Amino acid sequence: MHQRIAVTTALSAALVAVLASAPIASAEPSPPDCPPGNVCVFDSNTSTDGPAVIKSAGNWRGSHPTGTVGSTIFNNGTRQPGHDHIQATWVFNGQTFGRCLHFNPGPGDYKLIIGSKATLTSLTWRGECDD
Repeated sequence: MHQRIAVTTALSAALVAVLASAPIASAEPSPPDCPPGNVCVFDSNTSTDGPAVIKSAGNWRGSHPTGTVGSTIFNNGTRQPGHDHIQATWVFNGQTFGRCLHFNPGPGDYKLIIGSKATLTSLTWRGECDD
């Protein structure tokens, strides 16, 4: 009996040690020009430090060319079930593409770089990503 209690105690202690050492998801700092609750687009494929060219707490539709360097989309949304992920849609070489972005810090991708010479056409708030 005492041996069974000792084994159970040792296993419990080992489980606590594993859980304590597990990495915790940490948020990337919000871009300076992207308030919480917004999705933002930056005319850069390397940085979100510059001014946002699109900032939206609601759905956005339009035509934003990514130019020669591309654009970065950053979902700085806040937890709101059914309305905290972003469906980004863009056109490149006549084909339409789309991708769902989780809010920062995820799980999953919360920022996306769209390559040069594409046109961003919509950013739509939605529920959980299917991927």
